[in-house]
Amino acid sequence: MHRIFALLLPLALAAGACSAPPAPQEAAPENAATEPSGGSPVYDVPLETLDGKPTTLGAYKGEAMLLVNVASRCGLTPQYAGLQKLQEAYGSRGFTVVGFPCNQFKGQEPGSADEIRAFCDANYGVTFPLMNKIEVNGPDRHPLYQELTAVADAKGEAGDVQWNFEKFLVAPDGTIHRFRPQTTPEDPILVAAIEAALPR
Repeated sequence: MHRIFALLLPLALAAGACSAPPAPQEAAPENAATEPSGGSPVYDVPLETLDGKPTTLGAYKGEAMLLVNVASRCGLTPQYAGLQKLQEAYGSRGFTVVGFPCNQFKGQEPGSADEIRAFCDANYGVTFPLMNKIEVNGPDRHPLYQELTAVADAKGEAGDVQWNFEKFLVAPDGTIHRFRPQTTPEDPILVAAIEAALPR
């Protein structure tokens, strides 16, 4: 009897060990946005405004944001006009564009903060907030873009920003959708996504 018990006990313990921990949940698909909890870390990352004042994106929590790495001497620079139109169209409805000047793509944003501001004011009448110049790729990638580049685009591809004017739409619940630089501000897909993300 004792021998039978001794043989059965390890089997019982093994069965219990297999069933004790809950089965791991299936990982989210690669092209899924960040968790829709409103607790997205993008709101807490320290930033600097273009005039050097410390800030975060926390003031926009509960609203929709379009985060864009911008440049003044790029073939895509005219997208500034479309971004400003989005700001004017949806700014009163809980939406803002936030620009992040970046000089990593063939040195197409070489100017100082004052020069960037003067360029945006004179050429596009930009009223949306601009942050201080940052890096979006590489070893000195800004912590904000460490979060953003983990998000995949519609093809399921995450990783480095491809070029100037890549866009990340942050919904009020913290979910993030990624649009590559060739998606213009006027693109119906982007406009529809913005309208769907506006606070209700």
